Amino acid sequence: MSSAPRERTVPAVLVDDLVVRFDEICAVGGVSFAVAQGEVFALLGPNGAGKTTTIRVLTTLLAPTAGRALVAGFDVRSQPLDVRRSIGYIPQAISVDGALTAWENLDFYARVSGVPRGERRARVENAIESMDLAPMLDRLARTLSGGMLRRLEIASALLNRPAVLFLDEPTVGLDPTARRRVWEHLGALREESGTTILFTTHVMEEAERYCERVAIMDLGHLVDQGAPAELLARNGAENLEEVFASVTGRQAPADEEGRLADVRARRGVARRLG
Repeated sequence: MSSAPRERTVPAVLVDDLVVRFDEICAVGGVSFAVAQGEVFALLGPNGAGKTTTIRVLTTLLAPTAGRALVAGFDVRSQPLDVRRSIGYIPQAISVDGALTAWENLDFYARVSGVPRGERRARVENAIESMDLAPMLDRLARTLSGGMLRRLEIASALLNRPAVLFLDEPTVGLDPTARRRVWEHLGALREESGTTILFTTHVMEEAERYCERVAIMDLGHLVDQGAPAELLARNGAENLEEVFASVTGRQAPADEEGRLADVRARRGVARRLG
């Protein structure tokens, strides 16, 4: 994914010594990183590393125990509404209504995300064009393939014109072709609007191909970060899977492919910003 022009002096995301505890369990233990405006940045790590917890803090779904987190210049603690107005969020869980058509889902999310009435149609049409959704608008969401449904979810998240787009395992369960198409559309979005993309993934090849920088978490701590090429050189590795094994002491989790209908049970209950 090529670089989009952007101003790098003010980070789109700033995480400073972030701590999240659940009773005696420390899910995130003092993590710090920054994401430049327009950058594609990945959080990698084994299951339970703290990636999703970090994303939930950045999207204001979870309050941090300690530390600071800024998104689009707004503090997640003291300015949560400003953060929410500045972001789009695609969770692992299915986040569209299967009983509605693709068009009805877009119209619904335009309304609940506060898009002004006079701008709704134009924004929906722009999202349709950005994610190439025109052929599926009249289909019920439950009939869509995994790749189609992911594109619909991303289009929904674009309706408020987010400065930062968060995606938690955006291609989980998708076959390689569908995965590639999702990233083609994300690349086009980034080129067009300079949107910052922060995502988690278990697909090391995906992170190596599309990210400018990655951060690897393990047991709630950030154990390495940098551009993929830097990580390869620093760890004497040929690919990010080897880097992952070197810094975490374990193999990268396997990603399962298939249609979204086949992985519905793995995703759990949908959670979106209110």
